[in-house]
Amino acid sequence: QLQLVESGGGLVQPGGSLRLSCAASGLTLDYHAVGWFRQAPGKEREGVSCISSGGSTNYADSVKGRFTISRDNTNNTVYLQMNSLKAEDTAVYYCAAGNSWYCGLKGYGVDYWGQGTQVTVSS
Repeated sequence: QLQLVESGGGLVQPGGSLRLSCAASGLTLDYHAVGWFRQAPGKEREGVSCISSGGSTNYADSVKGRFTISRDNTNNTVYLQMNSLKAEDTAVYYCAAGNSWYCGLKGYGVDYWGQGTQVTVSS
């Protein structure tokens, strides 16, 4: 069964760090663009970051310089390292993957979604 499973969310103070993981089963991430979206209460979903099958990356302006996406093809996992977290980063973070997704942060071309993991930044 094809699944994307996120982990690593939690509660962190402003300025802190978290690393999210997206592990795939039934799907080889090597051949897919993989990325992260987030949705805060009362707000629309927004694209955060993406990494192509070739390793090119894309980031939302709001996270550039603070977040880093990477992939470990051996373990079929993609990571999102989040540093200098702010209250406005609070959201449910979703992993996404697509074979024909060109890493646009609107999400067109995403084929698969995870269930999400909560990130809360608060003192």
